[in-house]
Amino acid sequence: MRSNVSEQPVPTPRTPLPNAARDALKLVVVGGFGVGKTTMVGSVSEIRPLSTEETMTQASTGVDDTSGVRSKTATTAAFDFGRITINEYKVLYLFGAPGQERFWFLWNQLFSGSLGAVVMVDTRRVEDSWYSIDRLEHHRMPFVVAVNRFRPGPDLGQVREALSLSEEVPLLECDARRRDSCKNVLITLVHHLADPNQQPDREGTP
Repeated sequence: MRSNVSEQPVPTPRTPLPNAARDALKLVVVGGFGVGKTTMVGSVSEIRPLSTEETMTQASTGVDDTSGVRSKTATTAAFDFGRITINEYKVLYLFGAPGQERFWFLWNQLFSGSLGAVVMVDTRRVEDSWYSIDRLEHHRMPFVVAVNRFRPGPDLGQVREALSLSEEVPLLECDARRRDSCKNVLITLVHHLADPNQQPDREGTP
């Protein structure tokens, strides 16, 4: 199983926000426990990301479902936060939501003011993404689905069928450890926000 640690160097914490920045865009990253949300935010953020990861202890035994992610030793207790400057006027704020059911009550606050979302999927545990999609559809928030693979599994067509995704929802591959792959997911989401009814030319690859 591959590591969830980003392959990118740790970004400098001193990247300044442009003085001309006036438009802030908020996006959220959701998905099941251990799917790679923290890794994605850390890979793509231009600043040292704010992370609320805490070491998992025996207190979480029987509370958090660690099947499929037994090597995971830390968990997000509130949210992850990163920043990306689009141009001198626009900046994107990226929030990663906690995946465990006991923290789902935080999602409504994270969704407030968000323009769209990325749903991350682990093909070993596709069913863990159902709640994310249900909540986003309830909030009528546009979203894209990114498959973060930990091992070979079903192709994108099979994932779309398993999640009952309409053809209008972009579905693409993502390696959460790679900055370029994560940027491609976010670009796809921004294009989807501009025209949510436009179908992608193809299902993307990282």
